Amino acid sequence: MGGLLENLTNPALLFFVLGILAVQIKNDLRIPENSSKFISIYLLLSIGFKGGNELSHNYADSEVLGSILLGLFLAILVPVMVFFILKRRVKTKNAGAIAASYGSVSAVTFVTAISFLEFEGVDFDGYMIAVMAMMEAPAIVVGILLIQIFSEENQKTKRSFKQVFSHSLNNASVFLILGSLLIGYLASEQQAEGIKPFTTDIFKGFLAVFLLDMGIRAGSQLGAMKKNGWFLLMFACTIPFINGLIALGLGSMLTASVGNLLLFTILGAGASYIAVPAAFKQAVPEANPGLYLPMALGITFPINIIIGIPVYYHFVENLVLKV
Repeated sequence: MGGLLENLTNPALLFFVLGILAVQIKNDLRIPENSSKFISIYLLLSIGFKGGNELSHNYADSEVLGSILLGLFLAILVPVMVFFILKRRVKTKNAGAIAASYGSVSAVTFVTAISFLEFEGVDFDGYMIAVMAMMEAPAIVVGILLIQIFSEENQKTKRSFKQVFSHSLNNASVFLILGSLLIGYLASEQQAEGIKPFTTDIFKGFLAVFLLDMGIRAGSQLGAMKKNGWFLLMFACTIPFINGLIALGLGSMLTASVGNLLLFTILGAGASYIAVPAAFKQAVPEANPGLYLPMALGITFPINIIIGIPVYYHFVENLVLKV
């Protein structure tokens, strides 16, 4: 437990907490919007490039293919499970949007988990970046399909489904991750070494500033949850652990790598607050962003960053040691 508590002193994590604190004490600390966008582009580019370069050193064996298939399975399983839990509590379109949020992935949570593993000196395989990149769009599509099937007024959704599917696949973050992944895959070791000062050496510094900004944004969303009742608040607090443990259990059938298992857990536990709102704003404007955005960004994201990652790591270590 002492090691688990020590992990909470990770500087990037503490900058996130500082951002939340700034909002709570009504400090005027802000990160300029253009700077925030640049840093998010840099982080996605960096992890995509490094993941692709690592992927080029891995053969497409059964573990790699199995991991990608498991990621796609989680991107279908989680939204379906979340949808049926919430369908009787909220309107169908809101249930579909929340389900898509929790079925999709949080790239920032994933990046923070990678930083955590590097801080701990724990290795992971580059193909896990590919798994993450392939999980974002399918969950959005599943959420729309569930609304189509169960909504009484689904004609408008049906007309916009093709648009949502296209938008999901052409989402900027998905495009950048996949493009950087391909570039990293094609780069030689010498070329990758030449760009290392940009992709690796300054990574943790940019991550700290970005998490400071995300702390400010998450802190501003916390109050919105009070208007939506205790059920959704408790759901947003508990579902990441349920989904994370499901992903951990399934991932343990494929690999005994501590790093890979933690990343699988994070992929299951995370919730999207970027790609899903962008897609649903166009396709299902009736879905209330005042529900799914505060749940993903204001509750689940901080829980995963502050508590989840070190707790999941503790579970993964114990599981691997027992095996």
